[in-house]
Amino acid sequence: MSNETIMKVEDLKVYFKVMPAGAMPWTKHHVLKAVDGVSFDLKAGETLGIVGESGCGKSTLARGVIRLIPAESGKVLWLGKDLLELDHKEMRARRQEVQMIFQDPLASLDPRMNIGEIIAEPIKTHHPETPKAEIKKMVEEVMVKVGLLPNLVNRYPHEFSGGQCQRIGIARALILKPKLIICDEPVSALDVSIQAQVVNLLKELQEEMGLALIFIAHDLSVVKHISTRIMVLYLGNMVEIADSADLYDRPRHPYTQALISAVPIPDPLIEKNKELILIKGDLPSAINPPSGCVFRTRCPKAQDICAAQKPEFKDTGNGHLVACHFHD
Repeated sequence: MSNETIMKVEDLKVYFKVMPAGAMPWTKHHVLKAVDGVSFDLKAGETLGIVGESGCGKSTLARGVIRLIPAESGKVLWLGKDLLELDHKEMRARRQEVQMIFQDPLASLDPRMNIGEIIAEPIKTHHPETPKAEIKKMVEEVMVKVGLLPNLVNRYPHEFSGGQCQRIGIARALILKPKLIICDEPVSALDVSIQAQVVNLLKELQEEMGLALIFIAHDLSVVKHISTRIMVLYLGNMVEIADSADLYDRPRHPYTQALISAVPIPDPLIEKNKELILIKGDLPSAINPPSGCVFRTRCPKAQDICAAQKPEFKDTGNGHLVACHFHD
């Protein structure tokens, strides 16, 4: 893995305007803070895992980073250039370097196109001058790379299993030879055995092609297996980030501790006797988040300072950052 930082995100905010139920056109809208000031960096060849419960802003963050949805403010520095300030033409050129794999493998593929057309579509979009013979060769090569037989090129998505459809999605992302692939819960819709195959495939491709990955998932055991570092999100805020092993061995934030305690251990005796940390209450609304620390309404350590003051990030060693007043 290189030490070159290819992406640096600074104080990224993604807000949505939401009208109250039954509101009139002149009613003032609410502001939903889906991502509220997240910062991180990513090195070449690194995998950054992003975890958190549903509604914490993982997918919104991924889409905001590559401008699939507009950001309210912040910076996304890609190889030194701020993506949020590029015009349409410049951003279109940059999209070749950053690709995305989506959660539902079948829904992300056009049912009217055969897989050869699906995989070749990025080449035709970004490099329309490429000869057909060369495109055909590129499609066959990338199909072999992801474990698909080239003679299946004329079949349609509905003729494939979920795991095969996800391999098609990976092939489509790879054909432009990007530097970064954002994986938005790519294995959550697959069987456990197929999940392992897809994750191992991504690791092999990463080593072979020097890819950087942003890997979003609910399953913390999967994230641990593939990630170099892990970032924990809660209600649109980053609460902890650290090296994968360090985060699992020494989680500092109460929310991270609760998430890791829920990961099953493949030893019946240890699993039976381990302490399970339960998070009480419901996830607050991102329209009206709690003051101070966003986790305080469900945190067993919460005190008066948590409501009055938002915790700053503290480095507990080796780049392990945590936003908690009582992380010790």
